[in-house]
Amino acid sequence: MPETHPFVHLRLHSEYSVTDGIVRLGDAVGAAVRYQMPALALTDLANVFGLVKFYSAARYQGIKPVLGCDVLIANEADPDRPCRLLLLVRSRQGYLQLCELLSRAYLAPRVRGRAEISRRMLHEVGVDGLIALSGAAAGDVGEALLQGNVEQAALRAQRWQALFPDAFYLEVQRYGQAQQEFLVSSTADLAAELELPLVATHPIQFLERDDFKAHEARVCIAEGHMLGDARRPRLYTEEQYFKSTEEMVALFADLPEALENSVEIAQRCNLEITLGKSYLPDFPTPAGMTLADFLRQQAVEGLETRLQQLFPDATERAAQRPPYDARLQLETDTIVQMGFPGYFLIVADFIGWARKNGCPVGPGRGSGAGSVVAYALAITDLDPLRYALLFERFLNPERVSMPDFDIDFCQDNRWRVIEYVRQRYGPAAVSQIVTFGTMSSKAVIRDVGRVLDLPYNFCDQLSKLIPVETNKPLSLDKAIAAEPQLKARIDDDEEVRDLFALAARLEDLTRNVGMHAGGVLIAPGKLTDFCPVYSADGGSVVSQYDKDDVEKVGLVKFDFLG
Repeated sequence: MPETHPFVHLRLHSEYSVTDGIVRLGDAVGAAVRYQMPALALTDLANVFGLVKFYSAARYQGIKPVLGCDVLIANEADPDRPCRLLLLVRSRQGYLQLCELLSRAYLAPRVRGRAEISRRMLHEVGVDGLIALSGAAAGDVGEALLQGNVEQAALRAQRWQALFPDAFYLEVQRYGQAQQEFLVSSTADLAAELELPLVATHPIQFLERDDFKAHEARVCIAEGHMLGDARRPRLYTEEQYFKSTEEMVALFADLPEALENSVEIAQRCNLEITLGKSYLPDFPTPAGMTLADFLRQQAVEGLETRLQQLFPDATERAAQRPPYDARLQLETDTIVQMGFPGYFLIVADFIGWARKNGCPVGPGRGSGAGSVVAYALAITDLDPLRYALLFERFLNPERVSMPDFDIDFCQDNRWRVIEYVRQRYGPAAVSQIVTFGTMSSKAVIRDVGRVLDLPYNFCDQLSKLIPVETNKPLSLDKAIAAEPQLKARIDDDEEVRDLFALAARLEDLTRNVGMHAGGVLIAPGKLTDFCPVYSADGGSVVSQYDKDDVEKVGLVKFDFLG
């Protein structure tokens, strides 16, 4: 990263800041490329849902990804007023610390549903791999300065500096907020007095200036307000777009060192994430036996049991055995060569437990039913040779990817099998997987219409005009092209035209957080060594990365279908 570049954006709420961000990750990286910025940070509010996607997109475009999170810090004196702190990852150690901190915040008891990090958590987990920025007006130092309490602000800043030695920065921002210049000058004075570094940041919430109305609509959708309500909270300004380097340099021409420190911070953040390598949990084997040896033993014994069931007559069994033995040898060699004996043993173990404990299990479906090893281990109940099923469709050395059994459990008992896995490998090693609902074309018309205070029936009729293909509504653009009535309504009615124009800016953005229907993760050791976990207040524990991203960071997904 060139040292001569004058500024790097260290604050960005993407669409994964589900209540207040509308920046698509690809667009953010594209803006950094356009403005020739060498680095860019992603710092969503209280989560890292988009971290892997951002990391991959930035690296692909030649932008250094700086990874972090805009976290809520619990306020012991006033629980209803948490403060904000920006945490940026310096190293692998910092990544593990951030994963652990966020996980603890979501698993701890909540105040009004918020996931907050306490100072006790910071001390217990450690923060030596992290850089902290004060949070400007939203941080506790800024709060004290705005109240005119310089002494309190100094004590708070010194407390943070003690926790983050040589890694705590006082933050200044100029985006048109109230008392902006008073806070900037007070913060600069405090930095000089305490000999703390000052950094300029810009809280990006949307990409272009003219996205402001769409952003406000997004906030209103999340918080249940009407866009035109004069009494609703207005926490953002039209300045919170992705500003160019030149704009930021002009904005902080009086504080060049604050701009320079943004670059210094980006240079100090050097996390590299290994993607594409899989890590299976350890599976216990008898003393002196490798996973490969144990798999072969279990497969041979299991096949013998199957053959005795298929061919009770010993003479017929001897005649029919050769193709089964040959296929078993081929498959076990392939499984061992590709490094997957543990996967088969893990799946066989929890399916075996389910069968023994009254949890009905399906006979097998998908390409996994083509495996004789799976049949021998009682993972499936279909004889692949009888039905001429191909193993290579399931596992092929020429197409290296994790095997993936689709396993059907009785819906009423599925939770019991997951609980068995949780006890077998430890609660800290097991979770389900997050999913993200998006604003589909039909939904976004209804959502935006509601915050514009348009009649429900009016919006519902428009939404119903959007055609559906293969159970999925067409995008707004395609729907307008395909449905003449829709185009006519837009051409003839300015209200409809404005609704569709605003809705188009929000279409397909992340709208809510959910849980994958069947995926369960089993990590080797702690799940937080790979990614943080998330929980809706009192709900199920899920990974903060979706099914694609958990696999990229090395976690293995097991499908427990109901």
